Amino acid sequence: MPNILPVSDLRNYNEVLKNCQIGEPVFLTKNGRGRFVVMDIEDYEREKSEKKLLMKLQEAEEAVRNENGWLTFDELKATLGE
Repeated sequence: MPNILPVSDLRNYNEVLKNCQIGEPVFLTKNGRGRFVVMDIEDYEREKSEKKLLMKLQEAEEAVRNENGWLTFDELKATLGE
């Protein structure tokens, strides 16, 4: 179950941080609507790395589609000179 707290709970930020565990971010609301997320630094770094990897994979896929296309195994061997 997600940890959802009003942003006013930040007055006692130690309690908010106690609720923030690895894999369990704390969602802060303002006027009943989601506004902020407090998360463990490991989760943040992992999400950032995953996003970067997915962006690179998307770029590579687009480059293959738009530029050279896919190579068969035999074409790859011929390109490598084997």
